[in-house]
Parts: sequence; structure tokens; C-alpha cells
Amino acid sequence: MTFSFSELDFLKPELGAEFTGDGVHFAVFSAHAEQVDLCLFSPDGKEETARMPLPKREGDIWSGYVAGLGPGTVYGYRAHGLYEPSAGHRFNPNKLLLDPYAKQVIGELAWDDALYGYRIGAAEADLSFDERDSAPFMVKGVVQDPTFDWDGDQAIRRPWTDTIIYEAHVRGMTMLHPDVPDELRGTFLGMCSDPIIDHLTKLGITAVEVLPIQYFPDDRYLLDKGLRNYWGYQTLGFFAPQPRFMSGDRITEFKTMVKRFHAAGIEVIMDVVYNHTAEGSERGPTLSFRGLDNLSYYRLSPEDKRHSYDTTGTGNTLNVAHPMVLRMVLDSLRYWVGVMHVDGFRFDLASTLGRTRHVEFDRDGGFFDAIRQDPVLAGVKLIAEPWDVGDGGYQVGGFPHPFREWNDKYRDDVRRYWKGDEGMIANVSQRLTGSAVQFNHSDRGATASINLLSAHDGFTLADTVSYDGKHNEANGEDNQDGHSANHSHNMGWEGPTDDDGINAARARRRRNMMATLLLSQGVPMILGGDEIANSQGGNNNAYCQDNEIGWTDWSGRDDSFLDFCGRMIAFRKEHGCLRPERFLNGEGDGPTEIAWFREDGAPMDEEAWGQAGRRIVVLYLAKVGTNGEVGKVLDQLLLVFNAGGECELRLPSVNGVEAWERVLDTGAQASFDPAAAEATVKAPGECVLAFQPAS
Repeated sequence: MTFSFSELDFLKPELGAEFTGDGVHFAVFSAHAEQVDLCLFSPDGKEETARMPLPKREGDIWSGYVAGLGPGTVYGYRAHGLYEPSAGHRFNPNKLLLDPYAKQVIGELAWDDALYGYRIGAAEADLSFDERDSAPFMVKGVVQDPTFDWDGDQAIRRPWTDTIIYEAHVRGMTMLHPDVPDELRGTFLGMCSDPIIDHLTKLGITAVEVLPIQYFPDDRYLLDKGLRNYWGYQTLGFFAPQPRFMSGDRITEFKTMVKRFHAAGIEVIMDVVYNHTAEGSERGPTLSFRGLDNLSYYRLSPEDKRHSYDTTGTGNTLNVAHPMVLRMVLDSLRYWVGVMHVDGFRFDLASTLGRTRHVEFDRDGGFFDAIRQDPVLAGVKLIAEPWDVGDGGYQVGGFPHPFREWNDKYRDDVRRYWKGDEGMIANVSQRLTGSAVQFNHSDRGATASINLLSAHDGFTLADTVSYDGKHNEANGEDNQDGHSANHSHNMGWEGPTDDDGINAARARRRRNMMATLLLSQGVPMILGGDEIANSQGGNNNAYCQDNEIGWTDWSGRDDSFLDFCGRMIAFRKEHGCLRPERFLNGEGDGPTEIAWFREDGAPMDEEAWGQAGRRIVVLYLAKVGTNGEVGKVLDQLLLVFNAGGECELRLPSVNGVEAWERVLDTGAQASFDPAAAEATVKAPGECVLAFQPAS
């Protein structure tokens, strides 16, 4: 069949390939190209059936309309222009380019030297020019029909104070689950299958934060080692779901997952990577952005535009300071909210997104301003990973409202406290109360901190109490990769053991740490699998382990700890004093909202805070009514955190409460059995206790 562009002269505002009902409108941005060709392919993507220069250019947007085309059309682009790397230009029409706005990707990237714009091995390196056609090895875009039956689906918009986040990997969560059907394991449909949803709802999770699901290829160097990109932090298609997560060939499977989660009362947060792409440094392949307009899409070295400017550690940095690149990012975010119905985003290496034209981080920069004024995006959940590898990249506490932030200070201080490091009382008290030193400014609330004990990057909770050092040998990098400062403790033996005493101590410390997380102000995030004591065998950088190392092992799940985690989440939901919207400072008239005590019942003073050997602290929290209930104590708890040995504990009198009832003791197997407490009680060694007023 022969195709040609229609003489109909119009410019649609949308970029990408849009089905109009009678044909497809194609539009792509390039400020420096001299010509952009639309290439059509057979349904399997193997045969190029047409190549046509886009006929219209306006405002650096190249476009054309082809009547008769419809959903399922397979396509790509080729861009003509200067190949002058020293000036930042790397146009090479021999290289097929993926549409940055492609809604679906077909095929598997087959690594070949033809994918590079220069000749691999040439003496001139990336200054050379490669004339081979890359189309046989490239993935292609697929035109989509956006219709889907969303009937009954509604955005949940749960308040941050009521949010419990669960970080999970679509494949890792489902590959080994015995009750997920074999044909659905590793897919979006497996992720939203009844066994997974039942597990999450019984646990009490309110939001699932999925690791990257936008299209990413496997890195060439990983495939050469027999590994693959498991985590997915190498995005190439910002609008397309990852094909390996689909059981068929339709992106509606992702929409089905979102709809099923919503029906269960669970929000979906996407981990997104807009700081860099999969094209790597100037010596990387030419797959999309580099070939369309390297000078616009990427930050380049101000000293020599031949070289990429890298603040991400991946070889390149997306240039969100450019208005059209910023538009692409915003269009992508709006697409996932408006068309795919997701509820929020966690931004990988988000400090890069705040770097201005002058490269410094700017919390009032264009990206943040654009998000805050956008009526679609300002109302969804926004989470920043507040660092990158560039100068001044560590910005915990530096992001503007409405962003929340991953708080690695929380993780490290809580781990160090329970490990027994000296001088941690003052630090851990900050973490228990929302890390106000970092976040209590610019009208930010007490939910600004995303509190975590572990995440995909680092030790699992079980490994934190089972290994003194990382064991990343399977990654093929001589155990040189991954963090070395894990603040972990093996409790007397490195790795698995049959020693009942060590295993009991490890279980107790996991209870203490999980209890700390769920009793802390801020927003708790649980790493998927931690609730069943999942281990990665001491691997703290499983980015390339798409296998039993990286997958959740359901066969060895700790049902006792799973029950404990579920009851701790329920306990948090029952007590409003644990979930304040604003920071508490203990000042002002009326009932006491927050107070700190020593184990003898006396208030903490400067001397006590400064005692390096102090291992125990007592925290009183209250929720005091407003409006018609001004001055009324609605909920109150007395919390004891003891990382030391057994000691005598005198319970203080606060807000007129003289008698307390113990409702939590992590030192006991039956942690939630209520018991009357005397004025003086024994606090067991290494425990978390919670008391409420005696009934």
C-alpha cells in the first residue's frame, strides 16, 4: 500500500502520533534538524514500507497527516542535519529514531554497532560517522487508540496523613508468588491479580509505588555479562509502558492494573526517570533524542559541546531547562495522570530537575514552577528523590511544596540507633517527629518527609539485621558497586544461620525498626517484601538481578512478622496523634501536644540529650481538637524507644493522665496484648513500648 501526506494544512497542538478517526497526525520537535522523515513499517516492525519527509514545520515542530492510517501503525523517524559533534550536533539519517512521544513500543532492542551514530573502534571515536542502517535492530513506536472503559474509576486523592506507601517491582513482586497464575507472573495483570491485592489490602497499604514501568532497554554491558536491567532506571520512552510487563501486546493491561488497584482503595504512584535517558554519554547509541536534536534534549559541556554534562552518573543529563524538553516531561506526566489515571510520581534523582541553565539547583526553577501551576499535576502525589551526583546535588529538605521527599537521614539514623551507635538519641528524636530541622520551613507540613527503613537501592530490612557487609558478587563488579555505609549489623553471624538466639534477636530488631517507622510522624514507606522478611542474600544493589536474588521470595515468608506489620499499620491508622498535618513544637497554651521524658519520668533536659551513652527515650504525643473541640485531647500515646538493656521505667503524668495501659511491646511475641501498667514497670532490653490512658 502506498501512503502519502494529506494536503490538508493544519497543525494539531499535540506532539506524537495521534489517531483522529480517519488517519494519523504525526508531530515531533527538532530545533536544529534540516529534514525529518517519517518511516512506516510492517506490523511486525521488520520491513520499512514507506519513508516520507514531514511536510510542515512551525515553531520547530515538524508534522504531517496521513489519511487512512489507524491504531497499530508501526513507525519511527530519521533526522537530517549537521553531524558536527564539537558543536553539539549528531544528526545521522541512517539511524532510526524512536518517537519521544510513542505511546507503545514494539520489538526488542538488539544491540549492534549499527545503533551508534559513529563507527565503533574508529580512531576518531565519536567524531566519526557510521552509515549503516539501524532499523533492523531498533524498537519502533505504535499508534494507539486511547479509548478504554474507565467506568466507575475515580481518583482516590487520599490525604498524605493517611498514606502508607509500599514500594514494589512489577516482576519482582509476582514472579515467585505461588498463587499468581503462571501466565500473569511478571506482568501488570499479575500485579493486580487477586493474591497480590488481597495481600496489600490485608496489610493495610494505601499506595503502591512501582519501580520504573516506562519503556527502558537492557544495557549492552549487562547483556554481555548474562544480566539485564532489572530496576529500569534507563528510560527511553516516557509515554510507553514497558513491554515485558505486558502479557499481551496492549497497553490497556496497565490501565486495568490501575483500575483494579483503585477499586481496592489503593493509589498507584509511578517511579519516573526524567533526569537522563538510556542513550548514555556522547559515546552511547543514537536511539531517539540524540538523533532528533542532541543540542536541545541534553545538557552538554559548556567547555566542549562534544561531551555530555553528567549530573546523574549515567553519562547524560536531560535538559529540562529547554522549554520544549520541559514540555515533553510535563506532557508525559499529564498523559500518565489523564489517560492512564495514575495518582502520583516519585522522581528519580530529582535534584537534576531543579538545575537551571546555570546548572545550580534552584527550588524556584522552571520545572517546579511549571508543576505547581499545572491544574492536573498540582493535585497528585509528588515525591522527590532529593539528590543527584552533581555539585550541590544533596538537597534533602530543599524542595518546594507540594513535593514530599525521600528522607535518607531517617533511614540511616534509625538503623544506627537500633544498631547501638552512641549519641543517637537527639537524631532519632528528630526522625520520630517528622525531621523538622530539614522540613519545617516555607509552610511545609509534617508529611513532607517520606520515612523509610529500606528501599530497592540498598539492603532489605531482613538483610540490614543479617549482614555486616554487602555481597554483590553476582553483579560481576568484584563487589565494588553499591553502598558501603549500610549501618547494618549481622547480630553475630554473617547471613543465614540455624542459631535460634540470633534469629530471635534479628526478628526482634525487625519488629523494633518497623514499629519505629509506623510510630513516626511523616509518611511511612515499606519496601515490598520487608513485611515477610524477604532477603536478597546481602546484595544491596540488585539493579541487574532479574532473578531469584531480586524477586520477592514468598516461600520463606515470615507469617508472624507479616501479622505484626499489619497490626502496626492498623495501630497507626487508629491514632491520629501519630499523623499530624503540622509540626508539633510543645509550645503554646492548652494541653501538651508533645513532650520528651527520661526513663525515670523526669523531662528530658540538655544534659540528658547530650549523653552519648543514652539508649532510651520516652515520647508523649497528643492530638488536640480544633474548631468546636478546641483544647480537647482527642488521642494520646506514650511511646518508649529502648535500644539498650532492661531498665526500670517510671511512667510520667501528662495532661492529667495518671494511669496507663500498655498496648504494644515489641519485646514480646504477643506484641499487642493489652496489659495494665504500674506506675513503675520493667522495660525489656531492645524494645518499643506504647501506652494509652487506662480505660
